[in-house]
Amino acid sequence: MAPLTLGFLMDPLEHVRVDHDSTFALMLEAQRRGHTVRYLEQSWLSYTGTCAEARMRTVKVRREPGRHFDVLEESVRPISSLDALFLRKDPPVDVEFLHATQLVELCAGRPPVFINSPQGIRDANEKLFTLNFPDLMPETCVARDKSVLQDFIRQHPGGTILKPIDGFGGKGIVFVSPGDRNTRSLLEIMTSHGRESVIAQAYVPQSRQGDKRIILVDGEPVGAVLRVPSEDDHRGNMAAGGTPVKTTLTEREKQICARLKPKLQERGLLLVGIDTLGDFLTEVNVTSPTGLAEIDALNGCCVEMPIIDLAERLAAKR
Repeated sequence: MAPLTLGFLMDPLEHVRVDHDSTFALMLEAQRRGHTVRYLEQSWLSYTGTCAEARMRTVKVRREPGRHFDVLEESVRPISSLDALFLRKDPPVDVEFLHATQLVELCAGRPPVFINSPQGIRDANEKLFTLNFPDLMPETCVARDKSVLQDFIRQHPGGTILKPIDGFGGKGIVFVSPGDRNTRSLLEIMTSHGRESVIAQAYVPQSRQGDKRIILVDGEPVGAVLRVPSEDDHRGNMAAGGTPVKTTLTEREKQICARLKPKLQERGLLLVGIDTLGDFLTEVNVTSPTGLAEIDALNGCCVEMPIIDLAERLAAKR
Protein backbone atom coordinates (compact mmCIF):
# COMPACT_ATOMS: atom_id res chain seq x y z
CA MET A 1 0.00 0.00 0.00
CA ALA A 2 1.02 3.65 -0.37
CA PRO A 3 2.98 5.05 2.58
CA LEU A 4 0.88 6.65 5.33
CA THR A 5 1.56 9.48 7.73
CA LEU A 6 1.17 8.19 11.27
CA GLY A 7 1.13 10.51 14.27
CA PHE A 8 1.96 9.62 17.86
CA LEU A 9 0.74 11.91 20.61
CA MET A 10 2.93 10.90 23.52
CA ASP A 11 5.17 12.03 26.36
CA PRO A 12 8.57 13.50 25.43
CA LEU A 13 10.37 11.20 23.00
CA GLU A 14 13.69 12.16 24.60
CA HIS A 15 12.76 10.24 27.76
CA VAL A 16 11.51 6.90 26.39
CA ARG A 17 13.19 3.62 27.31
CA VAL A 18 13.84 2.18 23.87
CA ASP A 19 13.81 -1.47 24.97
CA HIS A 20 10.60 -1.12 26.99
CA ASP A 21 8.40 1.63 25.58
CA SER A 22 5.44 0.29 23.60
CA THR A 23 4.85 3.52 21.68
CA PHE A 24 8.47 3.46 20.51
CA ALA A 25 8.00 -0.14 19.33
CA LEU A 26 4.97 0.96 17.28
CA MET A 27 6.97 3.79 15.75
CA LEU A 28 9.73 1.39 14.75
CA GLU A 29 7.27 -0.96 13.04
CA ALA A 30 5.56 1.92 11.22
CA GLN A 31 8.94 3.19 10.01
CA ARG A 32 10.00 -0.32 8.91
CA ARG A 33 6.99 -0.38 6.58
CA GLY A 34 7.96 2.92 4.99
CA HIS A 35 5.36 5.11 6.71
CA THR A 36 6.15 8.67 7.78
CA VAL A 37 6.34 8.89 11.58
CA ARG A 38 5.34 12.16 13.24
CA TYR A 39 5.66 12.81 16.95
CA LEU A 40 3.73 15.42 18.95
CA GLU A 41 3.17 16.30 22.57
CA GLN A 42 -0.03 17.31 24.28
CA SER A 43 1.27 20.83 24.97
CA TRP A 44 1.90 21.35 21.23
CA LEU A 45 -1.81 21.19 20.38
CA SER A 46 -3.76 24.32 19.44
CA TYR A 47 -6.92 25.48 17.67
CA THR A 48 -6.99 28.50 15.38
CA GLY A 49 -10.63 28.73 14.34
CA THR A 50 -10.77 26.17 11.54
CA CYS A 51 -9.36 22.93 12.93
CA ALA A 52 -7.01 21.54 15.54
CA GLU A 53 -3.34 21.63 14.73
CA ALA A 54 -0.07 20.83 16.43
CA ARG A 55 3.63 21.31 16.17
CA MET A 56 4.82 17.97 14.77
CA ARG A 57 8.25 16.49 14.34
CA THR A 58 8.89 14.03 11.53
CA VAL A 59 11.37 11.61 13.07
CA LYS A 60 13.59 8.68 12.25
CA VAL A 61 13.80 6.25 15.16
CA ARG A 62 16.26 3.50 16.09
CA ARG A 63 16.79 1.28 19.11
CA GLU A 64 19.96 2.99 20.32
CA PRO A 65 19.68 4.44 23.85
CA GLY A 66 20.75 8.07 24.01
CA ARG A 67 20.58 8.57 20.25
CA HIS A 68 17.29 6.89 19.48
CA PHE A 69 15.79 9.48 17.13
CA ASP A 70 16.61 12.18 14.61
CA VAL A 71 14.29 15.07 13.77
CA LEU A 72 13.98 15.21 9.98
CA GLU A 73 11.52 18.11 9.87
CA GLU A 74 9.41 20.19 12.23
CA SER A 75 6.36 22.32 11.45
CA VAL A 76 2.82 23.14 12.56
CA ARG A 77 0.30 20.95 10.77
CA PRO A 78 -3.44 20.23 11.07
CA ILE A 79 -4.42 17.02 12.81
CA SER A 80 -6.37 16.16 9.65
CA SER A 81 -3.05 15.87 7.78
CA LEU A 82 -2.44 12.56 9.57
CA ASP A 83 -3.79 9.27 8.26
CA ALA A 84 -3.86 7.86 11.80
CA LEU A 85 -3.16 9.28 15.24
CA PHE A 86 -2.10 7.07 18.12
CA LEU A 87 -3.16 8.72 21.37
CA ARG A 88 -0.44 7.35 23.62
CA LYS A 89 0.18 9.85 26.40
CA ASP A 90 0.77 8.11 29.70
CA PRO A 91 -1.79 8.48 32.51
CA PRO A 92 -3.02 10.14 34.61
CA VAL A 93 -6.01 11.18 32.55
CA ASP A 94 -6.31 14.66 34.02
CA VAL A 95 -8.29 17.70 32.88
CA GLU A 96 -5.58 18.75 30.42
CA PHE A 97 -5.56 15.30 28.86
CA LEU A 98 -9.36 15.36 28.52
CA HIS A 99 -9.10 18.75 26.83
CA ALA A 100 -6.53 17.29 24.43
CA THR A 101 -8.90 14.45 23.47
CA GLN A 102 -11.55 17.07 22.68
CA LEU A 103 -9.19 19.23 20.62
CA VAL A 104 -7.93 16.45 18.36
CA GLU A 105 -11.50 15.68 17.28
CA LEU A 106 -11.83 19.14 15.70
CA CYS A 107 -10.72 18.20 12.21
CA ALA A 108 -13.14 20.04 9.91
CA GLY A 109 -14.88 16.81 8.94
CA ARG A 110 -11.75 14.82 8.07
CA PRO A 111 -10.37 13.23 11.24
CA PRO A 112 -7.55 10.70 11.14
CA VAL A 113 -8.06 7.15 12.31
CA PHE A 114 -7.80 7.39 16.09
CA ILE A 115 -6.14 4.63 18.08
CA ASN A 116 -7.83 4.89 20.49
CA SER A 117 -11.05 6.87 20.02
CA PRO A 118 -10.88 10.14 22.02
CA GLN A 119 -14.47 9.63 23.13
CA GLY A 120 -13.69 6.04 24.10
CA ILE A 121 -10.73 7.16 26.20
CA ARG A 122 -12.92 9.72 27.96
CA ASP A 123 -15.59 7.11 28.67
CA ALA A 124 -13.37 4.26 29.83
CA ASN A 125 -11.53 5.04 33.04
CA GLU A 126 -8.93 2.30 33.33
CA LYS A 127 -9.99 1.27 36.84
CA LEU A 128 -13.74 1.98 36.67
CA PHE A 129 -14.52 0.51 33.22
CA THR A 130 -14.17 -2.97 34.71
CA LEU A 131 -17.23 -2.26 36.88
CA ASN A 132 -19.31 -2.96 33.77
CA PHE A 133 -18.34 -6.63 34.26
CA PRO A 134 -18.90 -7.32 37.98
CA ASP A 135 -19.04 -11.08 37.46
CA LEU A 136 -15.51 -11.04 36.03
CA MET A 137 -13.95 -9.02 38.86
CA PRO A 138 -12.85 -9.69 42.42
CA GLU A 139 -15.33 -8.27 44.92
CA THR A 140 -14.93 -4.49 44.65
CA CYS A 141 -16.00 -1.32 46.44
CA VAL A 142 -15.57 2.27 45.22
CA ALA A 143 -16.11 4.96 47.84
CA ARG A 144 -14.70 8.03 49.52
CA ASP A 145 -16.55 7.47 52.80
CA LYS A 146 -14.01 6.06 55.27
CA SER A 147 -16.60 4.01 57.18
CA VAL A 148 -17.76 2.29 53.96
CA LEU A 149 -14.19 1.38 53.08
CA GLN A 150 -13.44 0.19 56.63
CA ASP A 151 -16.49 -2.08 56.52
CA PHE A 152 -15.30 -3.59 53.24
CA ILE A 153 -11.83 -4.23 54.70
CA ARG A 154 -13.32 -5.89 57.79
CA GLN A 155 -15.41 -8.20 55.59
CA HIS A 156 -12.30 -9.57 53.82
CA PRO A 157 -10.07 -11.43 56.26
CA GLY A 158 -7.74 -12.44 53.43
CA GLY A 159 -6.84 -8.82 52.84
CA THR A 160 -7.83 -5.88 50.65
CA ILE A 161 -6.02 -4.01 47.89
CA LEU A 162 -6.57 -0.23 47.85
CA LYS A 163 -5.99 1.68 44.59
CA PRO A 164 -6.23 5.35 43.58
CA ILE A 165 -8.71 5.64 40.70
CA ASP A 166 -6.34 7.60 38.48
CA GLY A 167 -3.19 5.73 39.44
CA PHE A 168 -0.92 3.95 36.95
CA GLY A 169 2.19 1.81 36.91
CA GLY A 170 1.32 0.39 40.33
CA LYS A 171 1.68 3.77 42.03
CA GLY A 172 -0.20 4.15 45.28
CA ILE A 173 -1.48 0.55 45.48
CA VAL A 174 -1.42 -0.80 49.04
CA PHE A 175 -2.41 -4.03 50.82
CA VAL A 176 -4.25 -3.90 54.15
CA SER A 177 -5.62 -6.54 56.50
CA PRO A 178 -8.46 -6.25 59.02
CA GLY A 179 -7.09 -4.86 62.27
CA ASP A 180 -4.15 -3.08 60.61
CA ARG A 181 -3.58 -0.01 62.78
CA ASN A 182 -2.47 1.99 59.73
CA THR A 183 -5.82 1.59 57.98
CA ARG A 184 -7.52 4.78 59.16
CA SER A 185 -4.50 6.90 58.38
CA LEU A 186 -4.10 5.27 54.95
CA LEU A 187 -7.75 5.93 54.11
CA GLU A 188 -7.42 9.57 55.17
CA ILE A 189 -4.42 9.98 52.87
CA MET A 190 -5.82 8.05 49.92
CA THR A 191 -9.25 9.75 50.01
CA SER A 192 -7.76 13.20 50.77
CA HIS A 193 -9.92 13.21 53.91
CA GLY A 194 -13.05 12.12 52.09
CA ARG A 195 -12.69 14.29 48.99
CA GLU A 196 -11.61 11.57 46.51
CA SER A 197 -12.94 8.07 45.92
CA VAL A 198 -10.65 5.04 45.98
CA ILE A 199 -11.05 1.44 44.88
CA ALA A 200 -11.03 -1.36 47.43
CA GLN A 201 -10.74 -4.86 46.01
CA ALA A 202 -10.66 -8.26 47.68
CA TYR A 203 -7.11 -9.62 47.67
CA VAL A 204 -6.55 -12.44 45.15
CA PRO A 205 -3.95 -14.89 46.56
CA GLN A 206 -2.80 -15.87 43.04
CA SER A 207 -1.30 -12.39 42.75
CA ARG A 208 1.90 -13.77 44.30
CA GLN A 209 2.35 -15.76 41.08
CA GLY A 210 1.88 -12.56 39.09
CA ASP A 211 -0.75 -10.69 37.14
CA LYS A 212 -1.15 -11.00 33.39
CA ARG A 213 -1.15 -8.16 30.84
CA ILE A 214 -3.06 -9.21 27.72
CA ILE A 215 -2.91 -7.04 24.60
CA LEU A 216 -6.14 -6.83 22.59
CA VAL A 217 -6.27 -5.48 19.03
CA ASP A 218 -9.80 -4.75 17.85
CA GLY A 219 -10.99 -6.93 20.72
CA GLU A 220 -8.82 -9.95 19.89
CA PRO A 221 -5.90 -11.09 22.08
CA VAL A 222 -2.57 -10.92 20.24
CA GLY A 223 -0.09 -11.47 23.09
CA ALA A 224 0.36 -11.62 26.84
CA VAL A 225 3.02 -11.31 29.52
CA LEU A 226 2.98 -12.47 33.14
CA ARG A 227 4.31 -9.84 35.54
CA VAL A 228 5.67 -11.39 38.72
CA PRO A 229 6.14 -9.21 41.81
CA SER A 230 9.38 -9.17 43.75
CA GLU A 231 9.51 -10.97 47.10
CA ASP A 232 9.19 -7.72 49.04
CA ASP A 233 6.29 -6.19 47.06
CA HIS A 234 2.70 -7.05 46.14
CA ARG A 235 2.74 -5.26 42.78
CA GLY A 236 3.57 -7.02 39.54
CA ASN A 237 3.70 -3.85 37.41
CA MET A 238 7.01 -3.67 35.56
CA ALA A 239 7.24 0.02 36.50
CA ALA A 240 7.14 -1.13 40.14
CA GLY A 241 9.86 -3.77 39.77
CA GLY A 242 7.83 -6.75 38.49
CA THR A 243 9.59 -9.34 36.33
CA PRO A 244 8.14 -10.18 32.87
CA VAL A 245 7.67 -13.94 32.31
CA LYS A 246 6.53 -15.84 29.22
CA THR A 247 2.92 -17.04 29.41
CA THR A 248 -0.11 -18.27 27.48
CA LEU A 249 -3.83 -17.58 27.85
CA THR A 250 -6.11 -19.79 29.92
CA GLU A 251 -9.61 -20.68 28.75
CA ARG A 252 -11.00 -18.33 31.38
CA GLU A 253 -8.89 -15.45 30.02
CA LYS A 254 -10.08 -16.18 26.49
CA GLN A 255 -13.65 -15.97 27.78
CA ILE A 256 -12.90 -12.62 29.45
CA CYS A 257 -11.50 -11.27 26.16
CA ALA A 258 -14.60 -12.44 24.27
CA ARG A 259 -16.88 -10.73 26.79
CA LEU A 260 -15.00 -7.45 26.47
CA LYS A 261 -14.70 -7.41 22.67
CA PRO A 262 -18.11 -5.91 21.72
CA LYS A 263 -17.90 -3.22 24.41
CA LEU A 264 -14.41 -2.21 23.29
CA GLN A 265 -15.33 -2.17 19.60
CA GLU A 266 -18.43 -0.03 20.07
CA ARG A 267 -16.29 2.56 21.87
CA GLY A 268 -13.48 2.56 19.30
CA LEU A 269 -10.99 1.12 21.81
CA LEU A 270 -8.82 -0.68 19.28
CA LEU A 271 -5.60 -1.14 21.29
CA VAL A 272 -6.19 -2.21 24.87
CA GLY A 273 -4.19 -3.90 27.61
CA ILE A 274 -6.29 -5.80 30.10
CA ASP A 275 -4.97 -7.11 33.41
CA THR A 276 -6.04 -10.39 34.99
CA LEU A 277 -5.30 -12.01 38.34
CA GLY A 278 -6.10 -15.70 38.50
CA ASP A 279 -9.62 -15.97 37.09
CA PHE A 280 -10.41 -12.28 37.56
CA LEU A 281 -10.33 -9.15 35.42
CA THR A 282 -8.80 -6.23 37.33
CA GLU A 283 -8.14 -3.41 34.83
CA VAL A 284 -8.81 -2.32 31.24
CA ASN A 285 -5.99 0.00 30.11
CA VAL A 286 -6.87 2.21 27.14
CA THR A 287 -4.53 5.22 27.19
CA SER A 288 -1.06 3.79 26.55
CA PRO A 289 -1.00 0.09 27.45
CA THR A 290 2.49 -1.32 27.79
CA GLY A 291 3.98 -4.78 27.44
CA LEU A 292 4.60 -4.97 23.69
CA ALA A 293 8.40 -5.02 23.90
CA GLU A 294 8.39 -7.65 26.65
CA ILE A 295 5.98 -9.91 24.76
CA ASP A 296 8.14 -9.58 21.64
CA ALA A 297 11.34 -10.42 23.52
CA LEU A 298 9.87 -13.41 25.36
CA ASN A 299 8.12 -14.94 22.36
CA GLY A 300 10.29 -13.93 19.41
CA CYS A 301 7.33 -12.20 17.80
CA CYS A 302 6.20 -8.70 16.78
CA VAL A 303 2.95 -7.75 18.51
CA GLU A 304 3.15 -4.36 16.79
CA MET A 305 2.44 -5.95 13.40
CA PRO A 306 -1.32 -6.54 13.85
CA ILE A 307 -1.64 -3.06 15.37
CA ILE A 308 -0.07 -1.33 12.37
CA ASP A 309 -2.00 -3.72 10.10
CA LEU A 310 -5.22 -2.40 11.67
CA ALA A 311 -4.15 1.23 11.26
CA GLU A 312 -3.43 0.55 7.58
CA ARG A 313 -6.78 -1.12 6.95
CA LEU A 314 -8.76 1.65 8.63
CA ALA A 315 -6.75 4.43 6.98
CA ALA A 316 -7.45 2.88 3.56
CA LYS A 317 -11.17 3.47 4.20
CA ARG A 318 -10.68 7.06 5.34
